[in-house]
Order: sequence, then C-alpha cells, then structure tokens
Amino acid sequence: MDQRVITLFHESIEAKMHAGEQLAPLIAHASQVIVHALLNERKVLTCGNGISAAQAQILTASLINRFEQERPSLPALNIGADFTTQTAIGSDTNFNDIYAKQIRALGQAGDVLILLTSTGKASNLLQAISAAHDKGMQVIAFTANDGGDVAALLDQQDIELRVPSAAKPRIHEVHLLSLFCLCDLIDQQLFGGF
Repeated sequence: MDQRVITLFHESIEAKMHAGEQLAPLIAHASQVIVHALLNERKVLTCGNGISAAQAQILTASLINRFEQERPSLPALNIGADFTTQTAIGSDTNFNDIYAKQIRALGQAGDVLILLTSTGKASNLLQAISAAHDKGMQVIAFTANDGGDVAALLDQQDIELRVPSAAKPRIHEVHLLSLFCLCDLIDQQLFGGF
C-alpha cells in the first residue's frame, strides 16, 4: 500500500509538471485579465459543479479574504455557494439555469466569469458562458482533456486553461494549483511583494 501512495504522488507531480509548462503563459494572461477588471471596479464571479464547485469556492475565499498575506479584500462571488437560490431556480425552471440566471442578475460588462469543469459537458456551465457573453463578461475556463463543449463555446477574448489529462484526480490537482498560482499573480500585480 505504501508503494501505491508513492505512485499516486509521482503521478500527481508528473501531471503538474507537464501541465505547468503549457499553462504558465495562460495563467499569467488570466491574472492580467482579472487585475484589469478589478482595477476598473469590476468583480469576479466563479462557478463549477461537484469538486470544481468547491475549488471555485476556494478561489472566491482567497480573493475576498486573503491568499498568503493580509491585503484589502477583492470583489468576488461564488454563484454556486447559494444553495437556496440554486434550488429555487432549479425547481422553478431547471438545473441548467442555476448559474445563467444569477449571471444575468449580478453580472456586468467588464466582470470576469471563472468556471471550472473536469468534463466540459455540463449544460449549466454552457448556459453560464452564454449568459456571461450576453452581459459582456470575459470568461476564464479551467477545463481538461479535450475541453468538451465548454471549449467550443468560448470566444476569442476568453481564456481556456486546459489540463492535458483525462484522469479526474490529476485534473482537480492541477486546477487547484493553477488557482493558487492565479491568486499569487493577482496579489503580486495589485499589491507587490510582501
């Protein structure tokens, strides 16, 4: 069993090293997009399903509260964290609208939507992208494998951070590390070194 754990650690490290080389310039660009929005008094909306929803919440908490150092709070909202609103929308219309309806109500031109998905197939995320585009928002999509339907729906100004893997544990590990890199770069650009 010990060897299995060591093997899993090695697989995780290899996935991160391989993805890091591809994602580094995209993560840097995504951080600049977010910083530009924040400097223009716009906000970040985040969403995802399942484990990706939890990671979206981690990003939101890191922006609102802090990442590594104390600093002013940054305007971010995880639209997947309000279960009352989600279930109200889901029961009155359908599950596909749980994010899109909130984006139409809360999103503004110049805001940024960050969504995370391991499959790129969830229809509620596809609807979220369409709603964000309708509101004039830029989308940063954390995807994997072939990007799924999410990749096909992104516009030229959107950013796709695609993990080159089909293994869900590796995808989520790389997404989380990428989110932490994003937080670090945002803090560096807005607040300098600590």
